[in-house]
Amino acid sequence: MHIFRNGSRPSGKGSADWFTGVVRIDPLFAVAAPGRTAGGLVTFEPGARTHWHTHPLGQTLIVVSGLGRVQREGEGVEAIGPGDVVQFAPGERHWHGAAPASAMSHIAIQEALDGRLVEWGEPVSDAQYLGSL
Repeated sequence: MHIFRNGSRPSGKGSADWFTGVVRIDPLFAVAAPGRTAGGLVTFEPGARTHWHTHPLGQTLIVVSGLGRVQREGEGVEAIGPGDVVQFAPGERHWHGAAPASAMSHIAIQEALDGRLVEWGEPVSDAQYLGSL
């Protein structure tokens, strides 16, 4: 058993290489062999979002507060809120973030394949982000 004490891991700012807007990442747990799962609490300020990306073994998001948006490539933007669980299939290109006027926090859980958790793509344009719900 290992207990990760609250505050024992510092919060970090989401990199502009992977996010648009102000994003804070609070690590919850990292990949520890032989396991391959990692998780974090990610908080997006209003209008903030990830870039397009994929996960080799998929991703699960658990919305804990606020209002957000998600989209997988080729489909419309979806609204998400507290208690919603979003699962992306392995290799499914997508993005997620806060609503335009509300912050949003979610727990993100993903598994590593050959040491890789995510493959990042280009930023989500304002037109894509503001797509009709």
